Amino acid sequence: MNELVVIAHNLRSTHNVGSLLRTAEGLGVRTVYLTGYTPYPLSTSDGRIPHQAGKIDKQIKKTALGAETSQSWQQGDINAVIEDLHDQGFVIAGLEQTPEAINLNEYQPAAKLAIILGREVEGIEKSVLNLTDLQLVIPMFGKKESFNVVQAAAMALYHCRFT
Repeated sequence: MNELVVIAHNLRSTHNVGSLLRTAEGLGVRTVYLTGYTPYPLSTSDGRIPHQAGKIDKQIKKTALGAETSQSWQQGDINAVIEDLHDQGFVIAGLEQTPEAINLNEYQPAAKLAIILGREVEGIEKSVLNLTDLQLVIPMFGKKESFNVVQAAAMALYHCRFT
C-alpha cells in the first residue's frame, strides 16, 4: 500500500480544514501538513493568542468530528515541508489545473506521494507549483470549472489509495 501525505497550503476556511482532516483520517493519510495561512487546531506548543486559537479550534472541530486528534497533522513552512518530503523519497504532486497536468484517471500513484492542495478560489501559487514534480487534474464534465478543495482531495486520495 502506498504512503500518502497531504499539504494544505493557504486554505482560508476552518471548515475545509476540519473536513480535510476527517477525509484524510478516513483514507489513511500519514500526515496532513497545514502550511502558509491555513488555520490549524490547538496544539500543546501553540503560540497564537489563546482566544483566537480557541475560536479557530472550535470551528475546525465542527467538521473534523474528532479527526483533529486522531489524524496526524503538523503546521509548518511549505518550503521546509517539501524539502523534507523530497528527502524522504516522496513524489510531490500539485492538485491543480495546468497545461502539464496528468488526468487523475490516468495516473499510477507513486509509492510515496504528497498531494498539495491550494487556495480555495485561486489554487496553488505558481511559486509552489514550481516545487512540484507533477500536477494532477480531475476531469470536469459539467459547467463548473472546479470542485471544492476537500471534495477534490477526497477524489484524488481515494484514487491514489485504491489504484
